[in-house]
Amino acid sequence: MKPFQSLIGLLLLIGISIAAGHTLSARPEQIATTAGGNSSQGSGGMFPKDVYAETGNRLPAIKRDAMDDAGKKLFDARGQADGFGPGGIRLYSTTVAEDMGNVNDFLRHKSGLDPRLVELAILVTAREADCEYVWTAHEPQGLKAGLPQGTIDIVKYRKSPEGLAEKDAVIISLGREVLGKHHVSSATAARALSLFGNQGLVNIVSLMGDYAATTILLNAFDQHVRPTDKPLLPIP
Repeated sequence: MKPFQSLIGLLLLIGISIAAGHTLSARPEQIATTAGGNSSQGSGGMFPKDVYAETGNRLPAIKRDAMDDAGKKLFDARGQADGFGPGGIRLYSTTVAEDMGNVNDFLRHKSGLDPRLVELAILVTAREADCEYVWTAHEPQGLKAGLPQGTIDIVKYRKSPEGLAEKDAVIISLGREVLGKHHVSSATAARALSLFGNQGLVNIVSLMGDYAATTILLNAFDQHVRPTDKPLLPIP
């Protein structure tokens, strides 16, 4: 009996040693290095292994010195110290960065759209794409532009827009239909046209399309919010 008990004790000792060794060896993985070779803590925890700490996405920060003159001009125009966000990703294709930047600037600031409705259209698009980065950037901008928190929460939590101001309700329905269902009903289209006119509606839908392209870009490269930012969008 004694040899058997000794054997059990030995096996337990080995098991404890293996478990302890596994715990110790797991620690470096838990503070795992990112693709860029840096350990990184995101707002909700660690970045995945294929995400660079300096950008929060799957691409390393592009170096200004490695760019041509046109690229350096775009780099300087961004006025941003880090590589987070769509601007940093698009710098890898300077023509895309320049052209899409111009379109975005026009639609947001020069198309005649109410800034409050601009932010609402962006938030609807971000919600339909479940894009944490765009939402977290634009919820505060929406509040600043005059969107009530209640309206923002209707988009955030996918509630009915019934009871909202008509323009707000139509933009929410329009975005949900075109982005979520890939089709806009005749009733929603008619309401939107009567409220915004042909040109206004083209601009609103183009703004949604611009941010849909942005959310696709960010989601493809797994863009995370900055570690200093609190994620504001619940992702299912």
